[in-house]
Amino acid sequence: MPSGGLLLQSIILGLLLGGLYALLAAGLTLYFGIMRVVMIAHSAFLILAAYLAWWSNERLGVDPLLSLLVTVPLFFGAGVLLQRMLLSRLRAATLTMMSVLLTFAIALIIEGLLGYAFSGTQRRIQLGYGSASFGLFGARIAVVKLIAFGLAVLALGSLYLLMKRTSFGWALRATIQHQDAARLVGIDTERIAGFGFGLGLATAAVGGTALSLDTTIYPSLHWHWIGPLMAIIVVGGLGSVPGAAAAAMLLGLGQSLLQIPMGTTWAQTVFYVALFATLAFRPQGFFGGRLAQRF
Repeated sequence: MPSGGLLLQSIILGLLLGGLYALLAAGLTLYFGIMRVVMIAHSAFLILAAYLAWWSNERLGVDPLLSLLVTVPLFFGAGVLLQRMLLSRLRAATLTMMSVLLTFAIALIIEGLLGYAFSGTQRRIQLGYGSASFGLFGARIAVVKLIAFGLAVLALGSLYLLMKRTSFGWALRATIQHQDAARLVGIDTERIAGFGFGLGLATAAVGGTALSLDTTIYPSLHWHWIGPLMAIIVVGGLGSVPGAAAAAMLLGLGQSLLQIPMGTTWAQTVFYVALFATLAFRPQGFFGGRLAQRF
């Protein structure tokens, strides 16, 4: 039976992890919602952003958080170009399957380029506040985990306001809900899709930077993230950003609590058990329907 302090520590860690997972999965949800594209390369872009954060700190002495001033617009532009130059050329009838193959190839290219540029050596950002922590009701909270959670809240909050309070957000939500109907009311769905993909990769820039604060990175690390992130968006409901956020918080909490009796490695199974249960009993996802109506 875990002590009260250990249980509280696990709950807090789970909530912080859940916020980070929600940020990491947000882009995947946008891609699928806008064009029904399964973006296998999303996790590779996360690791690319993490490497850029490491490089800016190691070689230029710039704090990873400041590197976002460059990586966010850079990734946004890359997302727009990716959609307009490659994904928009795929036939609608085979879009989902072909997008898997295309983005799988992009992931391999990014991994190869990272391996060539940085070798396969594991890298970790050395920060002055990297080992700092503080006490909260008897639990110890790492400052870098709190910063990562804060980045997630800031990025997802900004995305929520963009989607709810702007004409672009209205057009994007209309495109996600029904592309043909959106075209009938005069929305340029191709333009919206390009900007939507840009937003997705912009979240990858923020997510990769947040991930780099407390994670050892290497070029093939992106394969580790494909399964958990796919599980999050399926459990949350494909195309539902708030559903994915709710699923991320629940699975992050579950993973953290399972680490007490099962250890770090086996706690990862919570994602795959949840994915199997969703596909078996509620393929539309457990959260997407109700929460999407409020987004």
